Amino acid sequence: MEELTRGPARVAEELVRLGVSNTVREMPESTRSAAEAAAALGCDVAQIVKSLIFRSVASDEALLVLVSGADRVDESRLARVVGEDVERAPGRFVRDRTGYAIGGVPPICHTKPLITYLDEHLLDHGVVWAAAGTPRAVFSVTPGDLVRITSAKVVAVSAAQDPPGA
Repeated sequence: MEELTRGPARVAEELVRLGVSNTVREMPESTRSAAEAAAALGCDVAQIVKSLIFRSVASDEALLVLVSGADRVDESRLARVVGEDVERAPGRFVRDRTGYAIGGVPPICHTKPLITYLDEHLLDHGVVWAAAGTPRAVFSVTPGDLVRITSAKVVAVSAAQDPPGA
């Protein structure tokens, strides 16, 4: 087995510590976008976990939102869940708060603790694939383990879902 580069190796070590036995894989092609990751892995784009960082406007907190690669986050839904306005975080904020660049942010191993939300659509799959620290590294995990290892609150924040009361 090939030795992993620094970021993916750190993610792999944390997965072992958290009791998840899946192996981090560094792919020869980019997995930066959900479509690229699905093509590289030969899976459905809905099985790709997008790790998106938002910033709560009033409190300046970093929010990690885990959503299916087939969905996008409805910022107004997320704001209702969070209880304040939110915005997509700029690259420097993402790197400062997570230790990773956009396109390789894993759901674990961040520089600072993050408030984490997982969109309920990810629970529709037996296995999902998440970034592992670089735009070419991924790991597989069950949605249940992903909720457990991230301490995520399961919410309905994707734009693909019907509005409340519909």
